[in-house]
Amino acid sequence: MGAIFRREFKSFFTNPIGYVVLAVMFCASGLFFFMYNMAGGMSSLSYLYSNLFTIVLLIIPFLTMRLFSEEKRQKTDQALLTAPTGLTGIVLGKFFAALLLFVLSLSITLVYALVIAMKVTPDWMVLAGNFVGLLLVGGLVIAIGLMISSLTESQVIAALGTLAVSVILMSVDMLSSIFASITWLADAINFLSINNRHSNFTVGLIEYDNIIFFLSLQALFIFITVRVLDSKRWK
Repeated sequence: MGAIFRREFKSFFTNPIGYVVLAVMFCASGLFFFMYNMAGGMSSLSYLYSNLFTIVLLIIPFLTMRLFSEEKRQKTDQALLTAPTGLTGIVLGKFFAALLLFVLSLSITLVYALVIAMKVTPDWMVLAGNFVGLLLVGGLVIAIGLMISSLTESQVIAALGTLAVSVILMSVDMLSSIFASITWLADAINFLSINNRHSNFTVGLIEYDNIIFFLSLQALFIFITVRVLDSKRWK
């Protein structure tokens, strides 16, 4: 896994995608920080993180689109699948490489927190909740992107597919109002609502069940990716 991780992380900076992701996240967060905190005089970074939520949904599909699609396009996927490293190690190596780049892109918000702390004392629990919540959502989208990328050699399809699946999952709570008359179904939808669980983080509620929920979904998509690769190995 370590070799795959190092290779993938390095590859983000041998082509423009790594620099583009960092540039977009840094520029967007800088713009929101200036608008809401510097010009607006707000001491909370909640508005910055809420706007970054949308940016994350849009930018991560471009981060993950090449993870397996590029291997398939260049016909190097068979060499990868027959490597001594197990399939789980390959998938996790690629996942953690993309996740580390995302963490680096998100870390600029901690610098803004330190800037605010020089003037006022921020609510550190709300700050931590927003950071952890966005990190968990980003990890979920990366896991989704990894799975979609393993299904196609087209990077465009992989990016659009990741965006579509992510948006659908983020919008599932809208169905609760439609099925409000069916109590058990509405409760199930609310339980699976990513937005409802993420909103708890935005007010500083870092609850173990919500963390486990996001990590479980990430593990599910990683497991599906491994199974997809395993089926290709024997073809």
